[in-house]
Amino acid sequence: MDPHEIEMLKVRLGELRVEHRDLDDIIAKVTEGSPFDMLQMQRLKKRKLALKDQIVRLENRLIPDIIA
Repeated sequence: MDPHEIEMLKVRLGELRVEHRDLDDIIAKVTEGSPFDMLQMQRLKKRKLALKDQIVRLENRLIPDIIA
């Protein structure tokens, strides 16, 4: 992987982490209001999980496991 590609992955990783944190805030605000839309909540949580999966994949590309 060349330095430019590594830098692009780091930038994308940062963007995904910000979006993941933002979803935490949105989910907290939605649950504060009563009653809240369960379908909307499921979609937000599903999106958050998908972001987490993308974050883990990018982290694994940047820091590969070293087999001893």
